[in-house]
Amino acid sequence: MRKRKEKKKKRIRFFPLLIISVVGYGGWYYTNSINGIIAAIVLFILFVISFKIWRKTRGYARLRKAGIKEIDAMSGEEFEQYLGHLFKKRGFKVSYTKASGDYGADLILEDREEIIVVQAKRYSGSVGVKAVQEIVGALKMYDATQAWVATNSYFTKQAEKLAMTNDVYLIDRDELIDMILNKK
Repeated sequence: MRKRKEKKKKRIRFFPLLIISVVGYGGWYYTNSINGIIAAIVLFILFVISFKIWRKTRGYARLRKAGIKEIDAMSGEEFEQYLGHLFKKRGFKVSYTKASGDYGADLILEDREEIIVVQAKRYSGSVGVKAVQEIVGALKMYDATQAWVATNSYFTKQAEKLAMTNDVYLIDRDELIDMILNKK
């Protein structure tokens, strides 16, 4: 198993060299000079960088244009990314926690001395007390000053009561729509 992974790593490292060699040969073939090789490689690298930037900004553009209907169709991870983008637009420094073992926090927002842990719940039904309990645990784990739970849905009465008792800020569907409309 380990040897197979090492072979795959070697193949992955070899592939860019092969591509650059082919591009360099193309430059040599058409110009018969070192300058042609260098120009071809530089143009190829610029093309790859431009393509990566274009792909990344295209994804952000899709997130920016998303409304509540698009949010309802997102996966949980896409919803986390969307919330991160929304909070960045509001001036927060956003970092994402790993998918598993995150102690209940999906996003960590920083604004001056404030550290806010956010749990993102993209649900079709109501969000219950479990989400509030998890974010209360994350509050201490990440040494945060505030805890928020954001959803594209609504919260149960029990979740609202528990959140009020533990000073957890809840962002429900209506508030999320307001944030989307006012983000620009």
